[in-house]
Amino acid sequence: MRPAALIFDLDGTLIDSAPDIHAASNEVLTAHGFAPLDMPAVRSFVGRGVPHLVHCLLKASEADPDGPLHAQMVAEFTAHYHGAVGLTSLYPGVREALEALAAAGHPLGICTNKPLGPTRAVLRHFNLLDLFATIVGGDSLPQRKPAPEPLLAAHLALGQGRALFIGDSEVDAETAQLAGLPFLLFTEGYRRSAVADLPHAIAFSDFAMLPGIVAHFPWGA
Repeated sequence: MRPAALIFDLDGTLIDSAPDIHAASNEVLTAHGFAPLDMPAVRSFVGRGVPHLVHCLLKASEADPDGPLHAQMVAEFTAHYHGAVGLTSLYPGVREALEALAAAGHPLGICTNKPLGPTRAVLRHFNLLDLFATIVGGDSLPQRKPAPEPLLAAHLALGQGRALFIGDSEVDAETAQLAGLPFLLFTEGYRRSAVADLPHAIAFSDFAMLPGIVAHFPWGA
């Protein structure tokens, strides 16, 4: 039987990008006279795409989150953040796990709410881009996660057979449910809920565990 396709979220799953997102957020905020926000606040806004992030930045700054400044700050954040990888890091064991899974024949994909340009830039920076047969970003479709369409598009591009979605957050868990795919929860990312409160097939805290989890996944159990 063909090895299962594996579709990964990016921020909070493969990479810890919160420091770069935090820096870009505060550059935009301070340029408009707002006070900078701390890292935990900004991290809590990550996962639903740039428009949502900027909405939260404005709301936290007691400004109109849906006013004319929103579109301007989305454009400014995108410009500041595009290619910003200096503070971003891979989670431990990610490279080794991805290489082992690819060597075992698993088609790999990305489904993220990060725009496609910065997604490709960070994967290229870490020399991981060529491992992924398909990438669906936050601007690839009209819909973003937790709508199921991005994940379904990635699944279709990888051949539509058996597939697992690997992510770290409430958004990812909901997306997997809506798309009808089993969800593997990486517990060391950006989730705010308890592990027990997120629907998942298997949770793991170390990427060294992932190849074994995939190899012995209880399909149909």
